[in-house]
Amino acid sequence: MGLFAGVTLFKESFKLSLLSLRSHKLRTFLTLLGIIVGVTSVIAVMTIISGLDQTVSSAFSSQGSTAFSVSKRPLVITSREDLIKYNKRRDVTREDAEAIIRLCRNCWRVGMAVNGMGLVKHGENRSEGVSVRGLTLSMFDIENVVIQSGRLWTENEGNAGRNVCVIGTDIIENLFPGRTVDSVVGDEVRVDGIPFSILGVAAPFGKVLGFSRDNFVYVPFQSAQKMFGARDSITVHVQVSDSDVFETAKDEVRTIMRTRRGKSFGDEDDGVSIESQDAFIGIYQNATSGIYFATFGVAVVSLVVGGIVVMNIMLVSVTERTKEIGLRKAVGARQRDVMQQFLIEAVTVTVLGGAIGVVTGYGLAFLLSFLMGFPVLISIKSAVLGVTVSFVVGLISGLYPAWRASQLSPIDAMRNE
Repeated sequence: MGLFAGVTLFKESFKLSLLSLRSHKLRTFLTLLGIIVGVTSVIAVMTIISGLDQTVSSAFSSQGSTAFSVSKRPLVITSREDLIKYNKRRDVTREDAEAIIRLCRNCWRVGMAVNGMGLVKHGENRSEGVSVRGLTLSMFDIENVVIQSGRLWTENEGNAGRNVCVIGTDIIENLFPGRTVDSVVGDEVRVDGIPFSILGVAAPFGKVLGFSRDNFVYVPFQSAQKMFGARDSITVHVQVSDSDVFETAKDEVRTIMRTRRGKSFGDEDDGVSIESQDAFIGIYQNATSGIYFATFGVAVVSLVVGGIVVMNIMLVSVTERTKEIGLRKAVGARQRDVMQQFLIEAVTVTVLGGAIGVVTGYGLAFLLSFLMGFPVLISIKSAVLGVTVSFVVGLISGLYPAWRASQLSPIDAMRNE
């Protein structure tokens, strides 16, 4: 049989398959469901996580691989035992930061921060749970904070512990409704009852995973120590000028801190937690990889169930069309022609289900991204993967019914009632 005849036969088999599927619309739809659910879940999760990856990476990589922090406890603590262990560490103090400034040769910028939460008020308007951070001036450079209106406090104002602040845009939205960014500079807010004069407004950072990063009040480090108490542990932030010396600088700081805490060679704990943004991205990626695996598990189960349903429906179809098969064979159809027809029918069902699953998966991803405020990254690879897997499922699940149809004797098939 030539190529042209083969293509013609394939087209005829495809038309017969579509005709058969169209004549049993409800059965076809129910057969498609398992495939649609499996492919939709994979496409939606892959698209959503790709968008989240970009959002989180851009948010946490604002400093690049040039900055790390030194603190008493890590930001992520996974057990009660670890919490107890970290609480026994000595506080990180201003003297530790000064030792790093003095002794670390590869540290370019060193800043200090003390963090807390507070109630911020202006007139009758109030906002609870606001991030209140006491910062040294170098922290604005380390964290790439841009002032869009007003100014920073001066070194003299900071050293004097003046009650001045820089606010995020959420504070304007919550406490100064209808006011412009420029108009709030020079106004006053009360942080836990203490008045602070607004010197500047920071450019917005945006949201990560639906949580705003602009609900903050930055005050001078010395002012925050007066509010929160000078005995609390602080966080030291270090930035290097070149990522090539990043690890060297971390080792220098680790040595300085171990020496100041009297750690010997045999002590595994450094006495402080030294973390970079990459560590947070790694934790996030570990978490999302778990979601990936769980989703793939659900998708595999859905596709297996869908494949079983397709096989069952195809077996029913073979039984219902036994006479038709016998007639085709009686007029010259070969075993492989019959087998091809039923295989095409099974693959058509699953590929159609896969294509619908791709569309609904992207639609679901768009809806969730719209509601949660993160970008959607459309990947052609995931669409091709979804349709290809559907094709393979159709091929496997249709193989046995197609073989069974091809083995029917034309005489017995014609006698079938």
